[in-house]
Amino acid sequence: MYLRTTQRRRKDGSTIRYLALAENVWNAARGRSEVQVVYNFGRADAQSEAQLRRLVHSINRVLGEDTATGGDSVEIPDIAIDESRDLGVVHVARTFWEELGIGPAVREVLEAKGLGAQHHTALFAMAANRLEEPRSKRGCTTRWLSDRAWLPEAETLDVDRLYRALDVLATSAEQIERRIFLQTANLFSLDADLIFYDTTTAYCETDVADEVETEWNGETYPALRRRGHSKEGRDNQPQVIVALAVTREGMPIRSWVLPGDTADVSTVKQIKEDLRAWHLGRCIFVGDAGMYSKANLKTLSEGLGRYIVAVPMARVKEVQQDVLSRPGRYRTVASNLKAKDVWVGDGERRKRYVLCLNPEEAERQRKHREEVLAELQSELARIDRGEADHPKAACRLLSSGRYGRYLSTDSRGRPRIDQKKVKAAQAYDGKFVVVTNDDSLSVEDIALGYKGASIIESCFRKMKQTGLEVRPMYHVAARRITAHVKLCVLALQIQRAAELRCGQPWTAIAHVLGRLKVVSYRSQKRSIVQRTEVSGELAQTLRQLRVQAPSKVLSVTAVSDAA
Repeated sequence: MYLRTTQRRRKDGSTIRYLALAENVWNAARGRSEVQVVYNFGRADAQSEAQLRRLVHSINRVLGEDTATGGDSVEIPDIAIDESRDLGVVHVARTFWEELGIGPAVREVLEAKGLGAQHHTALFAMAANRLEEPRSKRGCTTRWLSDRAWLPEAETLDVDRLYRALDVLATSAEQIERRIFLQTANLFSLDADLIFYDTTTAYCETDVADEVETEWNGETYPALRRRGHSKEGRDNQPQVIVALAVTREGMPIRSWVLPGDTADVSTVKQIKEDLRAWHLGRCIFVGDAGMYSKANLKTLSEGLGRYIVAVPMARVKEVQQDVLSRPGRYRTVASNLKAKDVWVGDGERRKRYVLCLNPEEAERQRKHREEVLAELQSELARIDRGEADHPKAACRLLSSGRYGRYLSTDSRGRPRIDQKKVKAAQAYDGKFVVVTNDDSLSVEDIALGYKGASIIESCFRKMKQTGLEVRPMYHVAARRITAHVKLCVLALQIQRAAELRCGQPWTAIAHVLGRLKVVSYRSQKRSIVQRTEVSGELAQTLRQLRVQAPSKVLSVTAVSDAA
């Protein structure tokens, strides 16, 4: 028996609905079920909601149902919710781990070493932890795996297992990186002709620098934690150098961990030899001004190597005399970038420079210099009026990084603005110079190719500041430091792959993925693990990532009454 609704359309186009209490009765003669109306309520608009609720209430009273809600009888099953954990980032990371070839490469290495699946699980767990909530190795096991993330196969892992997995990664990183690159190059159609390379520093949480190299399992590791020039302003703290080679799209190709006192210009030979062994084909090396030296350019050009390297304009006399002052018309490369070719020398000694100009940056630097000169005029006027102690104030201005570049002294030793220095500074406004040995490249390709090197700076920021947190590093053994950096690079590859698919930064992607969770509950003598609903922005993000949503019910197990 049920409430039946019928309707009739009137001549004016309106519709009238009728309500009736009906049941289905079997007609044996016709061999079918037919509707039999028990009672007609009449037009639906003539029935009030209160009347229908009273009818439901009376029926529930006869049936003995709970009517505390005003006649709305709702059967609520006995459910005991145990916990809720994050699933989104782990699920996406697992998909890309396999799709990028990281999982197969790791399993191949482990199989060759006769090691089990727990090492693979440990490496994946640490990489996923970097992507969602970076913690120490102990924090990964005691807090993240045990309380936050849903990764059941990793719940039995302990800190020792994570460290043993790191040791495997340290000894096999090159093999793993090579296989991953070959996989991702085909998967994302990466442009491997243009390789961006740069270095950064990562400080270690210790005051003691390493003095001697160490050996482990037949491998020799250099003393990594050394004091050197820090790009983070920590020159007195031991550090390591992290070098990274990436494609034009920002996908890491290979990484290196070098002693902290290694100069940028001394790394080029090793990096070039390592990349040559991968047979990348026609590869153009792109480096910043820290890579510029005659020895490096010679190393890069050997074996028909091609390069685009920024030139430190203030330190290279040839650039000051022949490049910046060379007349010629700029060609528009982009909306905020102009460039022109400048050839210096003849024959085999001929060099190709490309002088680039950013008009917006030139205007910004001009206004900034005017503000600085106005401040400087005011300070010099105070000295002339005797409002400031002359020797101390003069020394302060002359040694200032802000004002000293525009000052010289007169015959009495008093500071004054040197117009020649001001004019010389104007020559650098909005400009940068790159040198290349590839004559086949156009001016546009060279200028935009070097500007694209900013992608590697973005990769370093992701590793150090905005998520992966390669530092602080508390590891002592050189192999563990190396493996820690390599692990962060694996996480960076997953991150960049997701960004390339979605066209959004990882922070935005992870925020949406955070809505996908797993809920564990007990009902009717069963323990059920079920994901939350996938809809709206979350469903759209998964489609953009080309990641299939996980099964709605992840596991069902029987539980005893005692549990």
